[in-house]
Formats: sequence, C-alpha cells, structure tokens
Amino acid sequence: MSGYGAAPEEKKIGAEDSNVPYDPAHSIFAGTLKPSTLTVEQKVECVQLVCENDGELVAGEGQLAKLFSDNPHPVCYDGFEPSGRMHIAQGVLKAINVNRLTKAGCVFVFWVADWFGLLNNKMGGDLDKIQTVGRYFVEVWKAVGMDMQNVRFLWAADEINKNSDRYWLLVLTIARSFNISRIKRCSQIMGRSDGDDQAAATIMYPCMQCADVFYLHADICQLGMDQRKVNVLAREFLDRPECKEQRQKPIIASHGMIPGLLQGQEKMSKSDPDSAIFMEDSFEDVQRKVKKAYCPAKEIKDSNGSRINPCVDYVRQLVFPKEGRFDVERSPEHGGNLSFTSPDEFEKAFVAGEVHPADLKKSLVFAIDRMIEPVREHFRKNPEANELLEKVRSYQTTK
Repeated sequence: MSGYGAAPEEKKIGAEDSNVPYDPAHSIFAGTLKPSTLTVEQKVECVQLVCENDGELVAGEGQLAKLFSDNPHPVCYDGFEPSGRMHIAQGVLKAINVNRLTKAGCVFVFWVADWFGLLNNKMGGDLDKIQTVGRYFVEVWKAVGMDMQNVRFLWAADEINKNSDRYWLLVLTIARSFNISRIKRCSQIMGRSDGDDQAAATIMYPCMQCADVFYLHADICQLGMDQRKVNVLAREFLDRPECKEQRQKPIIASHGMIPGLLQGQEKMSKSDPDSAIFMEDSFEDVQRKVKKAYCPAKEIKDSNGSRINPCVDYVRQLVFPKEGRFDVERSPEHGGNLSFTSPDEFEKAFVAGEVHPADLKKSLVFAIDRMIEPVREHFRKNPEANELLEKVRSYQTTK
C-alpha cells in the first residue's frame, strides 16, 4: 500500500496506546502523582460538582464509576487558545474545577492550543505572540491556587510535531468519517456561528480538536458548554466504521458558562474589557466593573427560567466553591451583616429582598479581589512573569 503517511495494514490507528491504563512510564503520568483517598462514590461526586451549575455530564450508565474503579489516575483535559489576558472564567473557575478533579486522583492535562489560536486568527495570526500569551496563561494558572501536582501542561505545536504521524492520521480519519455539515455544526467552538463567512480553518479546527481527545488519551473532556458539540463528535467517532480506536467513549463533564457583567451576556468575553474581570485587575478595576454590573433587585431568573443576574451567578459559581461561604456586609441600620453557607440559602434571601444589590456588589468585590490577589502578587514579584504580562497588555493596544 502506498501513499502519504501510509501505515502498515495490520496497524490500527492509535491502537498501540489507545485506552492507556495508568502507566508511570507514559509522559502524561511522568512525575509524582498525588493519590486520592476518596471512595469511588466521592470521586464521582467530584465530577458531578463540575457540572452542577448549568453544565452537563454525558456518560454511559455506570461509566464514571467504572472509570474510577479501574483507573487510579484518569486523564482529564481542557484546551485553551492563547488569546489575550485571562479573565476569571478561565482562571478562577478553571482552578476550582481542576482541584475538584485532581482531588479525585485525575491527571489534568492543559492543552495549550497555540496552533489552534493560529487557525482561529488570534493575535492577528502571529504565532510568536500566541505562544507568549500561552506562557502568560501558564503563569496565571500556577498562581491562582491550583493544586499543580497532578497537572500537566502540553503545548499543541510541540506535541503534534513530536508525534505527527499518529496525530495527523487521526485528524484525517476523523475528517473522512463525517460530512461537512456535521463538522460545521461544531463551529461554535471557535466562537463563530454557521452563518459567518468562514475560512477553511473552521473545517480543520473541529477535526483537530476531536483528535486531541484521542491523542491525549482523555478519559474525561472537561471543557465549557460552548465546546460540547466537538466532544460529542469524539463520542460519535468511536461508532464510525473508519475508527479503529479501541477504548471507552470519553466522558463529557461540561461546566456552565460564567456570564459577562452586563445585561444579556451569557458568556464572559474579552471583547468588551468592562464586561470581564481579568486575573490581574486591580481592586479599583474590580470595584468599578462590579459597580456597573447588571444586578436587578430580587431577580435571578426571567419568565422562561433562564438565569439573568451575573452578580448572583458569580456568588454561586465562584465564591461558594472557592470560600465555602458568602459574607454580606450591611450597615446596622440595614440589619447588620449576613453570612450564608450555601448558594441556595443566599439566593432565597436575595429573592426575598433581604440582600440589596448594592450590598451584594460591595461584598462580591471583596470576594473576587481575594481570589485574584495571589495572581497580582505573582506578577508583581516575578520579573519574568511581569515581562510576559506587559507584552500581553501591549498586544491589546496594537493592531
């Protein structure tokens, strides 16, 4: 058999290392891993917590429990395009979810998706800038309070170049397993809609991201709901006759999206800097942005049941998982301070009018400031990290 990249006929695509069990010799498992003391049921609960706030867990019945029973260190992954300064959805929320999963014994792989940023024309398609932003991302994650022992950072360009034969054969096999319409339905993962004037990269990108799941031996895809379609594509691929991968379907543990600060923003975005809180924002920045945030009194959901109050959502999705409580400061004439130990308790009080939006915002500012202060301190004290930050900031102001 001849042709570009042809493999011996008896060799199955990826079969030599598909469904890799825990093996310390494998590069993903290299180094000392922290074992989990949790029961299987408790480990399953850790994954479910990732999905509890408008996320979604996709797995066959009993698949998650079987995974933890069979494997002390399942592989989880999330991929990030380096695309400018990091906001709290990418930083604080990611740290919360990574810590939940590593507590369960998982190895969490950060796929620093530099080539994907290039495909998506981030930083004007300048790969050097994209990789500089990627290094800044890693500095943020190291400083944000993430338990790093079971965390691995892998760069897409480096990894793909090291194993190009296996990676690109996977991409090509995925590409010939689906029609263009099915792949285009995944364009949301690039922040685009089907109706956009799309470059050919929007066909390549989902095929490559689907291949990442198998290349990284991911047992659990832990990305946001906006990435769900391509993770479902990976599960579908295993049912296609072209696929020779021999493994369990990956579990999809999608977290809900952190909304922007302004009304109607379902997802925090960098395009409007005042609608997002960045990981090195000053106290004054946080205070100014939260003060302008949409926060209607006594309202959490609209008539359709959709959540509409970003300040309340930040308390539920960030403050309680990070601090375990939410303290609201109020003047004595307004009834004095309040302390809540569960998001449901807090939201009930807010809807009842016991917590005024102004008091909520004031207390939320201090809570967010505590979360990002270690990151600010890291960039203040570490010259190399500070230099990266200044470069990334300069990219935002140049064409």
